[in-house]
Amino acid sequence: MNHVRWGLIGASTIAREWMIDAIRAAGGEVVAVMSNDPERAARFAAENRIATAVTSLDALLGSGIDAVYISTTNEFHCSQTLAAAAAGKHVLCEKPLALNLADARRMVDACKAAGIVMGTNHHLRNAATHRVLRAAIKQGWIGRPLFARVFHAVYLPPHLQGWRITTPGAGAGVIMDITVHDADTLRFVLDEEPIAVTAFSQSSGMAAGGIEDGVMGVVRFRSGLIAQFHDAFTTKFATTGFEVHGSDGSLIATNCMTQRPVGEVLLRTAAGEESLPLDHENLYARAVKAFHIAIRGDGTPAATGEDGVRAMAVALAALESTATGRVVTVVPGL
Repeated sequence: MNHVRWGLIGASTIAREWMIDAIRAAGGEVVAVMSNDPERAARFAAENRIATAVTSLDALLGSGIDAVYISTTNEFHCSQTLAAAAAGKHVLCEKPLALNLADARRMVDACKAAGIVMGTNHHLRNAATHRVLRAAIKQGWIGRPLFARVFHAVYLPPHLQGWRITTPGAGAGVIMDITVHDADTLRFVLDEEPIAVTAFSQSSGMAAGGIEDGVMGVVRFRSGLIAQFHDAFTTKFATTGFEVHGSDGSLIATNCMTQRPVGEVLLRTAAGEESLPLDHENLYARAVKAFHIAIRGDGTPAATGEDGVRAMAVALAALESTATGRVVTVVPGL
């Protein structure tokens, strides 16, 4: 399959700002968009040069497409993925995959049974910074990794606030929106699995009804390595970063927990400091290219459905820890 025809399930901001261009840059075609609101669907299609606007999932799945990109709110991801799988359409789904692990596993199982490709749109593992971090660790440049730190506290702009800070039934809160990204990026960079999480959350007033808008926590990995994470919707002036500290050196990435192809990586050892070369490219275009290759049978998505489940398991463990005050075991059940 050299030309992939896509349908967008959800007339979303992320589709408009990032994914449509990424699909086109990767040689795909956006054929149709679905929204339950007919005016929104029609306006979105016209503004983004999409030929077909529909208001039902059946109509989208019957519009001559090969794959779907799902960016509706989180409570709809499972049913929409199951419908796409039943129709034989490849699925690239936004994170988190679902609101609970049982549904996320059902999504992965359904896509496997249907023989179609499923990916999770964890864009950060496509960043040049994180790919260089992973490679440097594998090459032994910092010895045995001992600690990691992720700084992903940002300010959620008004046009993105909405359900993320008001609607628990849609998976609101910073943990399911941002910590889930940290979990995937940590797994990718360190190439090992988390086993336990402890966390404290904060509700500082941006989010309604006690929904957390900030969190700090610690993840323990199988090797014994421990990683800090700090996530927020409320910090206007913070910078983002990802650090890994080992027995023989440290890797320090700055301005890297972002959708944009930016950031720097510094290697610090007994020999001194050096900035590592980076080959920046659009994170989403890279993800779509990998997805197209997977559809052709020559590889896997940048982040698979299973990766999505494992990241969700960490985020859900963090949520449980904030509620109970306990260390929570991570059990993805795959």
